[in-house]
This record gives sequence, C-alpha cells and structure tokens, in this order.
Amino acid sequence: MHTFCCLNLIIIISIMKKYISLLLISGFLFFFQSCASQGSLDSKTVDTLVTSQEFTFYAQRANPTNYDVINIMNSMPNATATRMLDLNGNYTIDVSKSNIVVVLPYFGRIYNPSFGNPDQNSYRFTSKDFTINQSQNKKGNWTIKIKTNDISNVSDINIEVYKNGKAFVSVRSSDRQPITYDGYVSKTMVKQDKEKP
Repeated sequence: MHTFCCLNLIIIISIMKKYISLLLISGFLFFFQSCASQGSLDSKTVDTLVTSQEFTFYAQRANPTNYDVINIMNSMPNATATRMLDLNGNYTIDVSKSNIVVVLPYFGRIYNPSFGNPDQNSYRFTSKDFTINQSQNKKGNWTIKIKTNDISNVSDINIEVYKNGKAFVSVRSSDRQPITYDGYVSKTMVKQDKEKP
C-alpha cells in the first residue's frame, strides 16, 4: 500500500511539473508580447509623425545621470530606484509647428533650486520660439534636435526616434545636471478642456 501511494504521488508530481512549465512558458510569452506591442508603430507611421512635426513623446522611464540620486532612492525603505523612475505616461513632450509643451519630472542635482515654486524644479514649460533640426540615418532612425530660444534654463532637447516608435530623449539645462527619458512617440491627442461646474 505504501509503495502504491508513493507511485501515485510521483505520477501526480510529474504531471504537475508539465502543467507548471507550460503555464510559465505561456505567461512569459504573454508578458513579452504585451511589452513588445506597447508603443510600437510601423516605420511609415513614424516617418509621417516626425516629418509632420506633430507628435507627442510619452515618457515611460526617467534616467538621471547623477548616481547620488539613485543611491538615495535605493536607501529609502520599501522603495527601489527602478520603481520610482518608472513613469505613468502622464509625462509628455508635445511637439507641434506652433509650440512645444514639456511636462517632465526631474531627478538630479539642481544648481539654483526654486523653493517657492516646485513647478520650476521639474520641466514644465511651453516654448513658442524654437528651432527644430531633424535628420534620418541609414537605419531609418530619426534624430530631432530642438533648441528653445524663449526658455532661459533649457538649452537643448534631443529626441531619437527609432523605426518602431520607441524614443530616447535627453534634456540639457544650464541650471541642472542632464537627464534622459525612455518612451515612445505617438500621434498628438486632442486635449479637451473639462467644463468647470
């Protein structure tokens, strides 16, 4: 009787191992498929967006260049820098022919902080006087260089847009250390103002 129970237990365990491995493989495939499809565009759509100069960059992750900031974030209890630097998609750069609207967080060292107005400690501005230079390399990736003339502390915004719509942004300022962002570009959505009750 004892050997019969052990034999049944071995058979059940071997069947469960097959189901668990099958479940894990399907879970990984689903995860990678969902990650690959997010923010992915075809190359013709990307070319149309960039050449029209009417698109929105959605930041998914901030990458500070100062490792002191990352060390401080890692030292906080129950928080890691990787989770804190993942952004929720509400941070954008709206590029149009008439203006550029930037709403991005900042993590790093600011040389002249503004204590009374926390909005000045992140990147929140609208530029109406700017120049855009764009070029495409042999692989089909775009480099967009934006120089703002009416924002005193931001000198350059560089956007690298890849063929699949993924993008890399670097912002250089005169009053703080540089920072980069990972994300994707998409067609600019029309924003409707909510009526106040």
